[in-house]
Amino acid sequence: MRFYSEGQWQDRPQRVEVIDPASGEVIDTVPQASREDVERAIAAAVDGATPMRQLTAFERFEILARAVDLLHQRREDMARTISQEEGKTLAEARAEVHRSIQTLQLSAEEAKRIFGEVVPLDAGAGVRQKFGFTLRVPCGVVVAITPFNFPLNLVCHKVGPGLAAGNSVILKPASDTPLSALRLVEILLEAGLPPLAITCLTGRGSEIGEALCTDRRVRKISFTGSREVGERICRMAGLKRVTMELGSNSPLIILPDADVDKVVEATVICGYANAGQVCISAQRIIATPEIEAEYLQKLIPRVEQLRVGNPLDERTEMGPMVRQADAERVEQWLREAAAGGARLACGGTRDGAFLHPAVLTNVRTDMRVWREELFGPAVAVMRADSVEQAIELANDTAYGLSAGVFTQDIDRVIQLAQRIEAGNIHINWGPMWRTDLMPYGGLKESGLGREGPRYAMEEMTEVKTVVIHLGQ
Repeated sequence: MRFYSEGQWQDRPQRVEVIDPASGEVIDTVPQASREDVERAIAAAVDGATPMRQLTAFERFEILARAVDLLHQRREDMARTISQEEGKTLAEARAEVHRSIQTLQLSAEEAKRIFGEVVPLDAGAGVRQKFGFTLRVPCGVVVAITPFNFPLNLVCHKVGPGLAAGNSVILKPASDTPLSALRLVEILLEAGLPPLAITCLTGRGSEIGEALCTDRRVRKISFTGSREVGERICRMAGLKRVTMELGSNSPLIILPDADVDKVVEATVICGYANAGQVCISAQRIIATPEIEAEYLQKLIPRVEQLRVGNPLDERTEMGPMVRQADAERVEQWLREAAAGGARLACGGTRDGAFLHPAVLTNVRTDMRVWREELFGPAVAVMRADSVEQAIELANDTAYGLSAGVFTQDIDRVIQLAQRIEAGNIHINWGPMWRTDLMPYGGLKESGLGREGPRYAMEEMTEVKTVVIHLGQ
């Protein structure tokens, strides 16, 4: 495929291969954009911001609504594209397309709900005959940088609100998974989006990322990815608005009154979906002594039964990791933990990019599988002797994106909700749950700002205050 910039599809001599992680075969190539391409793309996006600003809210709604219809018509083809370039199972890919449709639909609806407010200026001492109100206006040019693990829906979470708010958007999809994003651009253009309102530059971010993030004509950056890259972007961005959706090592706390069967179900879904490559995957399992043995007794055989294989096979429950190098890294972390005294209760064997789902017990807090973001198909189980210790273990991390708690005690629910340091807290489910309309984001080093179309649009608009000085 070609990238889209300056209102046209373009090619370049240097191309980047898109690899099917299951087979290792090249399924397509995309151009490697250059710094010169970034310069021209930003100039075009500045021009494209004007017609976007001039569209009425209803016109922006109509464009996105047509895109929703087109995406729905092409949902099966899009799901297969996601499965082939990212490695998730067809069932997971179809679910992602379904969520992407919702995300675009929510963005379309929110285009009609960009409100200002009346400001009661006469509440100020000595103020009379003044009338004030606010306007929300587009930022202008938004740069959206997206990861590989949800190559369509996380694009929709940035592009949808950006366009709904009246901005032009420059999209930089992950170099491993650019095809879904490019096909979404095709849909948006077919839906009637002004040609300069969207740009999609492909290739390795290391070659064009700095040029995108440092240019003063860019007013807003929305990034989803690792904490290290997010911090680097914040340092180079300067005086720009930024939304950072970064990493995590999400805890799941199991208290003595938990429904063990439900906890096992949640662990399997939240720990191994998309081969564990979800920023809110259940990674750190914190179990009280009264329930730990029964939990592991039921969890381990359930994990061992997971069917790992070709993601295009309808029977497959877990596909490969996106790159063999990532599978090798996770395998190394598991071996390192086992060498340090942890017990590998099941899984952990690797075949290329396929890593069999693993359960680690007897882990320590200084092990990488506990302290860092694993981003792979394994959970690490640790015992907590009290609720207080469980909270301390959950919070003993630089991250704070999501957490899960299992208990039937409403007093403990309130206590844990108040004290656990995470942007999303789920009671009687694992940390990996999100519906696309909710405010979503992290505390501490898990990020800045919130996503979800309504909340993203607040981040992608700016406030003007208008004061009318009335006659005396």
